[in-house]
Amino acid sequence: MGLVLLDIDNGIGRLRLNRPDQSNGMTVPLLRALYDALMECHGRADLRVLILSGEGPNFCAGGDIKDFASKGEGLPDYLRQATSWLQISTTALMRLQAPVIAAVHGFAAGGGGFGLACAADLVVAGESAKFLPGATRAGMAPDAGVSVTLSRLVGLRRAMELVLLNPILSAAEAKEFGIVNRVVPDDELMDAALDLARELAAGAPRALAESKRLLWDGVGRSVETALPDESATVSALSGTADAREGLAAVIEKRAPKFTGR
Repeated sequence: MGLVLLDIDNGIGRLRLNRPDQSNGMTVPLLRALYDALMECHGRADLRVLILSGEGPNFCAGGDIKDFASKGEGLPDYLRQATSWLQISTTALMRLQAPVIAAVHGFAAGGGGFGLACAADLVVAGESAKFLPGATRAGMAPDAGVSVTLSRLVGLRRAMELVLLNPILSAAEAKEFGIVNRVVPDDELMDAALDLARELAAGAPRALAESKRLLWDGVGRSVETALPDESATVSALSGTADAREGLAAVIEKRAPKFTGR
């Protein structure tokens, strides 16, 4: 039982984040495990489709804010590591030849949850799922390629609203905005994701792989170009007083008091 679980059967892979008691909050060890699992996927010629999901009540609540807050003045260095692993994992998802389906339940927040959902090829959500960019609420900035993928999915004005104001989107709203492809009853989520995976697995693998590549390449400014900029920005922001206050406010479940320092 590791931090990330991977099973591949009949061409369909299931990759599951496995910190259920922490809402699959992202830490450096989890992100390393995620990257290792994705590299295994890249090496499997029999993989036709990958389903990304989370164990426990949430898909992924983003970065583990308690883990982050515990780093104190060392947080910028720690986040440089975390965002580096998140960057290469995001790229590995998008560049995987097999289509990637995110099966989202509970919260998908921050770079680890919302960002990875945006980096998936298709998204199926349970009807009670919630989506939240979340970064600016904690005095941070978007990562996992969200600064590029979100505006391509929903448009610039709506992306600005989501990132700057952080409304919590229902699954139905996320579908209306173009973040989610299909919304299904919660108890049918994995069955729906598997049905979609089987449909994709029956397709022509090389045609699907090349079509996926062309569509991601057509995004314009490549996500890979944005990722280092995001990482440097998040690391710099994490050393500010506002970032420490943002993390503390989220942990203490209160409104933050930002000072601009």
